[in-house]
Amino acid sequence: MTWADVPPDSDFPVENLPVGVVRVAGHPRVATRIGDHVLPIGDVVADPMFERATANDFLASGPSRWAEVRDRLHGWLTEPANARPLDSVHEVQVLLPVAIGDFVDFYSSIHHATRVGELFRPGAEPLLPNWRHLPIGYHGRAGTIVSSGTDIPRPHGLLPTEGGVWRGPSARLDFEAEVGFVVGTGNERGRPVPPGEADRHVFGVVLVNDWSARDIQAFEYQPLGPFLGKSFATTISQWIVPLAALAPFRTSPPVQDPSPDASLTDPGDGAIAIRVEASVGDTTLCRADLRDLYWTFAQQYAHLTSNGASTRTGDLFATGTVSGPGANAMGCLLESTRGGVEPVSLDDGSTRTWLEDGDVVTLRGWAGGRSADDPDHVRIGFGEATGRIVPGDTDGGPR
Repeated sequence: MTWADVPPDSDFPVENLPVGVVRVAGHPRVATRIGDHVLPIGDVVADPMFERATANDFLASGPSRWAEVRDRLHGWLTEPANARPLDSVHEVQVLLPVAIGDFVDFYSSIHHATRVGELFRPGAEPLLPNWRHLPIGYHGRAGTIVSSGTDIPRPHGLLPTEGGVWRGPSARLDFEAEVGFVVGTGNERGRPVPPGEADRHVFGVVLVNDWSARDIQAFEYQPLGPFLGKSFATTISQWIVPLAALAPFRTSPPVQDPSPDASLTDPGDGAIAIRVEASVGDTTLCRADLRDLYWTFAQQYAHLTSNGASTRTGDLFATGTVSGPGANAMGCLLESTRGGVEPVSLDDGSTRTWLEDGDVVTLRGWAGGRSADDPDHVRIGFGEATGRIVPGDTDGGPR
């Protein structure tokens, strides 16, 4: 359908048309990706908003403009008369796609929450009484969100030992495979958004690795929740996949019992079938699906605004760890090693309970994809969200 060279297994066919920011000849430009090439959107749609260092102005332009630009790009890339060489994605610098204002991380997988509850509260009900009534979440640090490929220094923090509380490097560093949603047009303060209207505000989707220092987190989080154990870094993929590209993969949410409050009732298609994989080195440790989450993205956004809180262009909210019902569908080491008790094996013969310096963690995700049952079904992918663990601050000692 397009004159551009797109490999058959590419994450970025002409049906995708994600939005990102690249530096070309020293200048940042808002661009889309087609196969392994990039196309500055300003080359097709003349508008100063596409000559900037973030895609925020475009996202703020609203659903009608999103659809118009998407149609223009699709038409341009499928018209043979427009054929021309495009810059390789490997020959440009791909930047963080948006200036992120606020970051909220949810806890929306019932499989993840149940396993963690069983670890922390053995013999008791794993889910706390509020869990089935609302999407649990916390506010994170937007300023430490980084683009895929950025190294992650091992965080240091205050840790309890037999000799007292010491500051030292986290020994229980973990990844969390998540999916994030980027706000395009925010809501006004005092005006909640019901789940059925989330599409008017959310532009698109990225992969998210919510790195977690489990030992720092365990010492600090009671009674107010995650703080420094998670705020040191969060990695996102480089291209925002529009919700419009994922429309064929929207699906009904799982059965929710008890039925949620009216303010959280999903009209029926707030879930999205997105497969998520997490690897350490060459070993894939997790294969899960976003459709298995208990709370949908539409319900997450509705809850975020339900008390009248406002959202802004570029705000990011993530699902929390994406885990499924199977043994190979655990989206973090906390789950798969049962809190560091049962090491997992890597293909090189080594084992891990927690991440080591030098480890490279890669998240991949996609919707659809060709199969024997449906060989013509398009694959809409996200690329990768990758980070390498490097030594961090070496200062330590008693406090």
